[in-house]
Amino acid sequence: MSTGIETLDDILCGGLTADRLYLIEGSPGSGKTTLGLQFLLAGRELGGTGIYVTLSETKEELLGIAESHGWSLDGIHIHELLDHERDVHHAQYTMFEPSEVELSSTVGEVQTQVERLQPDRIVFDSLSEMRLLSQGALRYRRQILSLKQFFVGRGCTTLLLDDKAAGGEDQQLQSLAHGVIRLEQRLTDYGNERRSLRVIKHRGSDFIGGAHDLRLARGGMQVFPRSIVDNNPSSFLGRQVSSGLDTLDTLLGGGVGEGSSTLLLGPAGVGKSSLGMQFAIEAARRGQRAVLFEFEESNQTLVKRSEGLGFPLTRYMDAGLISIQHVRAGEITPNEFALNVRAAVEPDNQGREASIVLIDSLNGYLSSMPHERFLVVQLHEILNYLGKRGIATFLVVAQHGMMGHAMGTPVDTSYLADAVILFRYFEASGEIHRAISVVKNRTANHERTIREFGLSDKGLVIGEPLNNFRGVLAGTPEFIGPREVLLTPPKSSPE
Repeated sequence: MSTGIETLDDILCGGLTADRLYLIEGSPGSGKTTLGLQFLLAGRELGGTGIYVTLSETKEELLGIAESHGWSLDGIHIHELLDHERDVHHAQYTMFEPSEVELSSTVGEVQTQVERLQPDRIVFDSLSEMRLLSQGALRYRRQILSLKQFFVGRGCTTLLLDDKAAGGEDQQLQSLAHGVIRLEQRLTDYGNERRSLRVIKHRGSDFIGGAHDLRLARGGMQVFPRSIVDNNPSSFLGRQVSSGLDTLDTLLGGGVGEGSSTLLLGPAGVGKSSLGMQFAIEAARRGQRAVLFEFEESNQTLVKRSEGLGFPLTRYMDAGLISIQHVRAGEITPNEFALNVRAAVEPDNQGREASIVLIDSLNGYLSSMPHERFLVVQLHEILNYLGKRGIATFLVVAQHGMMGHAMGTPVDTSYLADAVILFRYFEASGEIHRAISVVKNRTANHERTIREFGLSDKGLVIGEPLNNFRGVLAGTPEFIGPREVLLTPPKSSPE
């Protein structure tokens, strides 16, 4: 049975087992009510009957929550168990304890509604009020067990919402439930609070364990699974992907491998992003889609820089062949980013496959989620997923410093990449030039040479192999050969 959230159904390996009782626990504001409403709305879409039993919120409050998400609760029965007259005059009970009368009445009203409407889905919000009415752990547990026995065999799947405001875990309640889903939230050093979802147990069914990121936004709860494993077999042929530049393809030994990952490594401004854009533009020329994830540059800056290189970026964006997604620092989680990548590379409405993904840059990726500890591991999962789909991925990494021994990378990710393209500045006859070389390429027999690399209004320019260098391994390459073999620098070249 669907929860109403497709990605949560994936985590539960298909959804909830029907005709069972589930516990949804979490602190106030963690999204329990939203999840309960989505569960009932999913049943309404299938023509089923749903009841929302509320002890903690009024019908008007529930309608306000639904309206904030753009939902209509027409067709969903809302049953309030708030009896204000009884609350005011509870002192009139003289022969019985007030809690005994109120709890029996509350449970009886729920059972009456279920017998009358015969729902297939019911949400009970919340158990904290029932716990107060019980005024005792033993009586409370007996009442929950009685509810469970009442629902069994009625074809009704039940969600019990429980606030954890008092802290601690009610393990007895968890043992009674067929499944337990916990909603959590915590503050981070920067940005919004971090929300997550965990499946504690789901009897008789497999599920993806661990913490899954979630976001509460207009339209409902969005869940981002921890794992993006694709069980479909690989379908790509391992062909070489051309850059559109013969000299660059020669340097790479024919191009980059289909389904491979390439690290573009070098100091700031040397042309790493421009080379990644070259592959994206060439893919668009072939009628294939390219997706760019930008952590740093704005759309306006990216378009201006591309036009300065002679790349028709706007034309391909208008045609839907190149899409750009900007990522806001501190406002995204690793699982959310991974799901965005997964959704972005799906075939579009014309059936066009994505063949290129550019992440610019890895520095921005690490900086946008500073409170995370396992970003490189999660990046490895993303690369594996893209690789199985035959998508060539490019990772831009800016090294600290411009040159010399002080240059370094924010994290060693070279082992993740199938190919590493190294960019350097070098000095020749009192001028600064750019150099490019391929350090490794697992998918082809690449050149071991160093070539000059330039940017012009006609695009990228790569010269012939240069032999007369010294200081390359020291990080301060200097060309000592004849000046005639160097590229003539353009009067103005875009950075």
